[in-house]
Amino acid sequence: MDAATRAAIRADAGGPIIIGHRGASALRPEHTLEAYAKAIEDGADFIEPDLVMTRDGVLVARHENEIGSTTDVARYAEFAGHRTTRKVDGVAVEGWFIEDFTLDELRRLRAIERLPALRGDAFDGRYAVPTFEEIVRFAAESSARHGRVVGLVPEIKHSSHFHAFGYDPEAALLDALRAHEYTRRAPVGIQSFEVGNLERLRTLLDAARMDNVFLVQLLGAPDESPYDLATAGEPMTYLQMASPQGLAQIATYADVVAPHLRYVLPLTAEGDLSTTGTGFVEAAHAAGLAVHVWTLRPENLFLPPALRCDGGDSVRCLRGAAIEAEALAAAGVDALFADDPGSIARGWVSEQGAAPAIPERN
Repeated sequence: MDAATRAAIRADAGGPIIIGHRGASALRPEHTLEAYAKAIEDGADFIEPDLVMTRDGVLVARHENEIGSTTDVARYAEFAGHRTTRKVDGVAVEGWFIEDFTLDELRRLRAIERLPALRGDAFDGRYAVPTFEEIVRFAAESSARHGRVVGLVPEIKHSSHFHAFGYDPEAALLDALRAHEYTRRAPVGIQSFEVGNLERLRTLLDAARMDNVFLVQLLGAPDESPYDLATAGEPMTYLQMASPQGLAQIATYADVVAPHLRYVLPLTAEGDLSTTGTGFVEAAHAAGLAVHVWTLRPENLFLPPALRCDGGDSVRCLRGAAIEAEALAAAGVDALFADDPGSIARGWVSEQGAAPAIPERN
């Protein structure tokens, strides 16, 4: 990594860096240019596109390769025959799959809210599904407009699944990064819950001297294993990977470890944030890894019970979200993935440790 990228992935005097998780996905349908625009407008340092591949091999932004829950594909009679059941990472999933659609077919669809009961559907049907190339162009334009660098942290989704269909998302992503002047200089992180693809990418990046690109090992549920390791007959749980020995191994190929926030701040029996921590951040830093945690969400449903505001699951409790963010900052994390980046703007960490007053927003 070059010095600028190394600095870009670490917390600084302003606190942890902020990553717009699927854009500002609490406020706009996820993985749309409009969601990314909102995240950047609200101060995100990076935006995160999850990447899957169309039938004709184009990288596009969707959280999963099943697109029935995030697009209006169910409205189109001509695509009814595409509905099927398919195993994805060993789990049977029913729906419409991106690998069965060409880009031209995908262009006809529009994004919908994945959590309508929680976040409403006011923006359903308005926005297209963007390609990664379009996201890069948009990030470059936004950087110029706002006068600051906007980083990208794409996640390669279900790498083994796509390879089984004859695709190579890693090669496609590197080609896309090389093709754009912006992604040859701006900080770019490549994430995966798998291991083998990151190890391969480490070799390819070093050979290509792409020093602005860093690698991120995502950690899933503690009792689960990366799918590629499990299918190779060499399962290792994410909890084992989170040990000091596991983190040292991750550091041989990755620059960042990205766990769920409970790896860093578990809950007490009373539903409050633990004040003792787990030692995860210290162990990761000792191994030379930055720590990026996911995911901060502002609704009551996702907050620790002790931090929730009055009302139901869908209430946006911005003070509770700020308290949780500040506790993670105090624990030493380097970056926060957030569904609502504007709720935890950079520079909010106070010397007294008190959560800032944040005005409610519609």
